[in-house]
Parts: sequence; structure tokens; C-alpha cells
Amino acid sequence: MASRVDDRVLVDSAVAPPRFFERLRRHKRAAFVVAVVLLLVQMAFAMVSTAVEQTPTIDEPVYVGAATVYVQQHDLRYNPEHPPLGKLIIGSGLLFAHPHLDPAFKGDQTELGRRVLYESGNDPWRLMLWARLPVIVLTLLFGLVVLAFARELAGRVGALVALALYAFSPDVIAYGSLATLDVPASGFLLTSVWLVWRARRRPLRYLPLAAVALGAAVATKMSMLPAVPVLLLLAVASVWHAGRPAPGAAPWSDTRAKARLLGRGAAAAAGMAVVALAVVWATYLAVDPRLRWTAPADMPAVHGLRALLIGHLPVPQPYRDGMRVQFGYENATWQGFLLGRLYQGSLWYYLPAALLIKTPLGMAALWTAGAVALLAVRRLRPAAPYLLVPPALLLASAMTGSRDLGVRYAVFMPVFLAVAAGCAVVVRRRRAVIVTAALVLFVAVSSLLTYPYYLPYSNEAFGGPEKTYLRLHDSNVDWGQDLGRLADRLKGHYPHEKVWFVYKGAGVPAAYGIDAADPRTVPADRVHGLLVVSDTSIDKADAPLKALIATSRRVEEVGHSITIFRRP
Repeated sequence: MASRVDDRVLVDSAVAPPRFFERLRRHKRAAFVVAVVLLLVQMAFAMVSTAVEQTPTIDEPVYVGAATVYVQQHDLRYNPEHPPLGKLIIGSGLLFAHPHLDPAFKGDQTELGRRVLYESGNDPWRLMLWARLPVIVLTLLFGLVVLAFARELAGRVGALVALALYAFSPDVIAYGSLATLDVPASGFLLTSVWLVWRARRRPLRYLPLAAVALGAAVATKMSMLPAVPVLLLLAVASVWHAGRPAPGAAPWSDTRAKARLLGRGAAAAAGMAVVALAVVWATYLAVDPRLRWTAPADMPAVHGLRALLIGHLPVPQPYRDGMRVQFGYENATWQGFLLGRLYQGSLWYYLPAALLIKTPLGMAALWTAGAVALLAVRRLRPAAPYLLVPPALLLASAMTGSRDLGVRYAVFMPVFLAVAAGCAVVVRRRRAVIVTAALVLFVAVSSLLTYPYYLPYSNEAFGGPEKTYLRLHDSNVDWGQDLGRLADRLKGHYPHEKVWFVYKGAGVPAAYGIDAADPRTVPADRVHGLLVVSDTSIDKADAPLKALIATSRRVEEVGHSITIFRRP
């Protein structure tokens, strides 16, 4: 008599006693656990070691300053354009750093960040590491959500493929190692989608948890709001699936039963919305239980449908005013850079093009294969709306934005599509398994070779990290993260030389031992020695700076984000 094991291998029970199968299952479980641990340890090492080396990016001082005020003064006045939860997460790390800030400080949020990091006697290296650690921990935990979601759909092998793509994603590692909000918001949203999917079996158990995760997503970044109606519709679909007749049972003939089930689904979605709103309110009340708030004097005016939306959302007033600030940003004209072209305004195809440049080639291939499998394989098809519609809608929404500043606005893509890619292994063909394994290996090698310069990563088709600045700018490549590396390079290779520096960032060069002057403040014939320019400043250079660069000799680059020239 033959016995069947999980990998569909048939073994004669007379030759292989039951204990053999138990040992085989234990070995498979152990191998799976070891693989998961190794992937997460690799990711943790990459993020922590990167966080230790990088100086503050442009957005981080604002978040760190706001988080310090939240924790110490329980005041919501700073950074209203983003809800408090992400900054409270950052603030949980700052509790261990004990930053000093004069309670009498008055200034805007940019000045606040500078004051906390550089003008209050705090150690900026230590402060930034503690601010980044909670985001790193969250990023690793979201990796477990990716693993669990993919395992339910595609088994252990599919789960490992999904986790590998997540753990080796240069974008997830780059932004997951910073004290910013993009990865936490995306991870909370994925968690909510996974729990709504699980609600297809037990709605009462999972929908409340999904609502909490959804509330956490929109309490971290307002850009997650377009996904809320989709999640509520998916909740209705999950309740409908849970209450329909079991396979093989007689089909429904009672219209009233269908209407009652649809009503339960609508009620569940309404309850989910209430819980999500409660989470949003709770994050504001956690900062200030009295919810004191005075709108800034320069609050942008909002009209039309946007004003109608803001007026009817049952959220705290600071959240509404934060939406007004965001809409004000969207009404502004920003400068973009794509494939060597500097332009005013925005391009609708900017984000897809940037993703194409910055996504490992093997990862893009597996995303496509996984999406096709979700749509083509019958048993996976119910999961397609859960995994594909939310990121597609968010991407479409982001593509209408006015700020062509980086793929961080679409970092939900590698988070969601990692799960989808794991479904590629469901195609039970030996060639497909071999190709999938080869593509995962290709992604891993590409990611490991870029270490520790994940922020400026671009794939091999576009020349790799050292060429990214020729195609993209800002947070795609040069976000102010390499002041520390530049200081070490100048001290070790160019001691006592005159340095002229054009820097794009929020850090203070002098705080890291960089003694430099701005070449744009003096006549060109006085600029001699080392000319150091942030790569974003090269992309956006005006005529005088272009002339200085054209009459200088390129020497080397630092971190693929700063270029050192020598000017005779």
C-alpha cells in the first residue's frame, strides 16, 4: 500500500515506516525555517549596516524633530501633512536616545530637525540609528506577512520565493532602513489585505484585525487613502465567500438569503471603516489627549471635490488640515528629471519608468509571471483582486501626482508583488521551477553586489548604481545620505585640500568634519582645488555650476551619489 507525502512522492509503506514520513516532514519544516531565518538575517544585516553608515536624508530630520516634540511636548503642530503614527514609531526608538530639545524653541519643521540633530548637543549618528531601528524592525515583521500570505497561496516554495524577493529588494532595504514613512504605510496595507483575504474563512476573527491594520496604514501616510474603498469592497467579498454554500452543496435559490449575506458583508465593511477611523483618532489622541490644534497661517486653500472630501471625512481636524497641505503640494510645480531630461511639472509615466530602472530584472520578470499565474490558475484567481487591485490603484493615483521625486512613492509595488511573484511556482513544470530559481538567484546577486549602496540602485540594463544619476535624481539616488562617507574620503585621500561643495540634503557638512565653501558664492576664477557636487545638483545644475563642472576633471564618486572633481 502506498502513502502520499506533501511533495507527491509515493513510497511503499512496507519499505518506509510511518516514522520515515514524520522525519521527512520535520526535515522539510526545519529547512524551511532555516531558509526564512537566513533571508531575514541577511535583510536585517543589510538594513542595520546601511543605517549605521548613512547620514540623514532630506525628510528624516523633519520626522525626527516632529517625533521628538510628540514624545516630549505632546504637541501636534509640526509636520501636519503626515499623520502621527509613523512618527510615533520613530519616536519609540528616540525614547532610548533621550534627545535634548529646548521646549522654548520656535521655528518651522526644517529648522526643528536641524535644531534637534545638530544644535542641541545631541549626537546625530546615535540619534538617527535609534530613530531608524523601529522602522527596520517593522520592515522585517512585514517580511513575515509576505511569507505567510504567499504560503497560503503557493505553499512553502512560493513563500520562500516571495520572501527572497522582498528581502533582496534594493528599494525595500533602502527605504526600510530609514526613519521615513513609506515602507511602514505599505506594510500595514499589505497586512490589512492579507487579513481580509483570511476573512474568507473566518470573517469575525480577521476583519477587526484587518481594520486595525488599515487604520494604521492611513494613520501613517495619507497616500494610502485611495485603497480604503477597495479594502472595504474586498471585505464584502470575503464575507460573501465565507457565507456561501459549501462546494458540492445545493445552490442557493433563496434571494432573501443572498440579500441577508450581502447585508452582513456591507455591515462588516461599515464596521471595518469605523475601527479604521478609531485607529486614526487614537494616534492623534496618543500625541495629545486634548487634541489641541491651531491651523498654520499659510494653510493652502482647497476647492471643488477635494474640499468636499476633506469636509466630509470624519477624521481629526489636524488630519483634514494635513490633507490641505498635501493638496497644496500637488498644486505646486516641481522640477523632475528622467533619463537625462530636466523638466518642469510632472510626467504621467515617470513612476513606471523609474520602477523599470530601479527594479532588479529578475524581480520584474517574476512579478509578471506571478501576476499571470494569479489570473490564469483557477484556484489562485480569487486572490487576484486582493493582491493586484490595491497596488494598481495606488500606482494610478501616484502617477497623477505632481512630485516626480522617487520610487519611494510606489514602494508598495515590491511589497505587494513579492507575494504575487511567489505564485509563479504554482505552475507545475520543471522548467518553470528552474527558471524561477535562476531568476531569484539573479535578484539576490544583483542586490548583494550593490551593498551597501541600495538607495542609488539601478538594474544592469541601465548601468547599475554608478549610472543612476544619469537617469534619475532626488530620493532615487542622492537624498543627502553620504555626508559621512564623503567626510571619510576627504580626510583619508585629500587632507588639507581646499574643498568647494554643492550639497543636496538636510545634513550639516560641518557636523561631520567637512570644511567646505559654496562655489556659487564667489567668482568662478577663485574656485580651485576639489569641487564636490551632489549628483542631484549635477542633474539640476544652472549655467554657472555647469561651467564649473565643464572646466573640472572628474576624479571619483562617493556612494554613487556625490562626485568629486578637481578644478585647476
